[in-house]
Amino acid sequence: MKPKAVAVSTGAEMRVTNSGRERAVICVNGGTRAEVPGTWSASLEWLVQRLAGRFPEVSFAEVRFRVKSWNRLDLCTADALAAIDAAAAAGAADTRLIGFSMGGAVAVKAAAHPSVSNVIGLAPWLPDRLDLSTLDGRRLAIFHGALDRQLAWIPGVRPAASRRGFERARARGVNASYMLIPGAVHGIAARAPWGAAIPLPRASRWAELVAAELQAWSG
Repeated sequence: MKPKAVAVSTGAEMRVTNSGRERAVICVNGGTRAEVPGTWSASLEWLVQRLAGRFPEVSFAEVRFRVKSWNRLDLCTADALAAIDAAAAAGAADTRLIGFSMGGAVAVKAAAHPSVSNVIGLAPWLPDRLDLSTLDGRRLAIFHGALDRQLAWIPGVRPAASRRGFERARARGVNASYMLIPGAVHGIAARAPWGAAIPLPRASRWAELVAAELQAWSG
C-alpha cells in the first residue's frame, strides 16, 4: 500500500493510505520551539504502515505541517482542519484524530470540527492552558511511554503532563482513558539515515493499543 501525497487548502500536505473511505484517521505530528518546515513523522509513518492493512475500510492521512512549531499552533491546527476537510471531500463522514507529541494539542484543537468523534493522543503535549472544551461529546484516549522524558538532545513529554490533561478532560465529563506503556520512550519510531522508519522499544504495543481503539469503530 503506497500512500499518495496531496496538497490541502492551506498549502500543507497529507499522505493518504486507503483513500476514499467513509471513515478517516487524520494523523498529526510533533514539533519544536523553532519555526521550521514540517516533516513526515517516523512514528506516525510506522504506525500507519502497521494499521492500514489491518483496517482497509479506513483511510489514514498523515499530515505534514507547513511549519512544525508549538509557537505556531494556529497554523498547525489550520493544516489539520484542512486535512479533515480534504478527507471529507473524498468521502469521509466520520473522522478520528491521532496526535503525537505536539500533535496532541493540535488534535484537541482540531476536534472542534463537526466530523470528529474521537481523539487519540500518543505521548501528547497538552499544556495546562489548552482549551479542552473541543473534546465535549467526544472520546479521548491517551497512551504514553512510561520512560518518556525531556532531555537536552532528545524531545519528550513527561507522562505527568499528559495525565494532567486527562484529569482536566475527565473533570469536564469527557469520556477519556489513560494508559502508560512500560518500557516505552517518547517516540514509536525514529528516522534512519537511509530514510526508513525504525521501531523504537515497545512500538508494537503502541500499535496494539491504537488498533484496539479503532476496532469497534471500523467494523
